[in-house]
Amino acid sequence: MRALLFLFLGLACAPAWSLTIYTEDWPPITFQRNGVADGMAVEVVREIQARIRDNAPIEVVPWARGYKELLTTPGVMLFTVGRSEAREKQMSLLGPIAVSQTVLLARKGEAAKLLALGAGIYQRPVGAYRGSIFADAASAAGFVEVDLAPTPQVTAQKLLLGRYDMWVEGGFVVASVLKDIHQPADAVELVRVLESLELYLAFSRGTSADEVKRWQDAFAAIKKDGTFKRIYNKWLPRDAAPLELKLLGVPPGPVR
Repeated sequence: MRALLFLFLGLACAPAWSLTIYTEDWPPITFQRNGVADGMAVEVVREIQARIRDNAPIEVVPWARGYKELLTTPGVMLFTVGRSEAREKQMSLLGPIAVSQTVLLARKGEAAKLLALGAGIYQRPVGAYRGSIFADAASAAGFVEVDLAPTPQVTAQKLLLGRYDMWVEGGFVVASVLKDIHQPADAVELVRVLESLELYLAFSRGTSADEVKRWQDAFAAIKKDGTFKRIYNKWLPRDAAPLELKLLGVPPGPVR
């Protein structure tokens, strides 16, 4: 009898989760510190998890791997994912968790020369990281040669080494990416802002509707009670926290 009681208690205390959760190394929004996920969006996700009693680990993986899992496997949540019309047909998007500017950057001192090219600027090579919405934004803007690298850090290094003329990235991670590669924040300069980009928690097609609803309700609660704004401004003190909440894209799967 005692053995059965211990077994029951063990099962009751076991980690409970329904999702596999991935994020990427994209500081200060998401990154890994001493083997543990950290960052603004990570802190928000952990707050939601605490409220719904979800103990799923947050795995920091290369973007290409996490995005592939999101597109192919039910029960996956990836963050942060930029909203686009194409992605709304492939996944459920809950947020926004942040709003970023998609910026076009050049090496310091070269922006004016590039802008002077007029329409010719679109013939110059640009870089972005593989599978990112920033690569999509460069193509959508009309750039004909988009070089793809595995991470933002490699992209920045290739720009500074002269492999291409411009780099497309989310504005609020640029300083952190440059710091990662031991370069000063003023090593690059703004050419122009391409777009404003909402970032979301993305749930793969087939993820259960009741699971997504738990996340939606908890996210709404932390936006309403001020917790989200506090976390957001701790990491991004100069930015306004997005306080609305939307669920977009493919409807969640059957209720379990």
